[in-house]
Amino acid sequence: MNEGAPPRLRVPASPGELFRAFNALALQGFGGVLPVAQRVLVEQRNWLTREQFVEVLSLGQVLPGPNIVNMALMIGDRFFGLRGAAAALLGLLCAPLLIVLLLAALYGQLSGIPAVAGALRGMGAVSAGLIIATALKVMPTLEGNPLGRPLAGLMVLLSALAIGWWRVPLVWVVLGLGAVSMALAAWRMQR
Repeated sequence: MNEGAPPRLRVPASPGELFRAFNALALQGFGGVLPVAQRVLVEQRNWLTREQFVEVLSLGQVLPGPNIVNMALMIGDRFFGLRGAAAALLGLLCAPLLIVLLLAALYGQLSGIPAVAGALRGMGAVSAGLIIATALKVMPTLEGNPLGRPLAGLMVLLSALAIGWWRVPLVWVVLGLGAVSMALAAWRMQR
């Protein structure tokens, strides 16, 4: 086997394997599943290439609903149709739902304690770090992107400024900068 060649992609053996994989994924990345999803689906299970992961993530981001839920549905459907989509979705949501219900009950009892409020603020910083780490991990996929790294980086910067600094609602950032990005990509592809 050629050491430089990428490994062959695997196919899950059954909808049950999809359920177990997404269940484990959800329990590992509680509150920040996307970085774990990239590691599990691309690096560990080898069900998707990085490029395929970015494509599914991109589509998941523009569809209504949580990105990872949309991704679970698309990946499950890719392998086993409706049964696979249901298995992946149930795997992703069952255990976290039970945990959230338990934590909500606990939070109702402990919300007045300053240490609990501080811990929750700290978790927000960790989540932001996980998102940045995932972005850095999938950056090599920009090599084949029609925008190229400089323009893609500019779009990332403009998106961050629009949402974080200028407080533009996310829907307008996606529609505005998304449309500009698509137009630029189409123009560069025609050249």
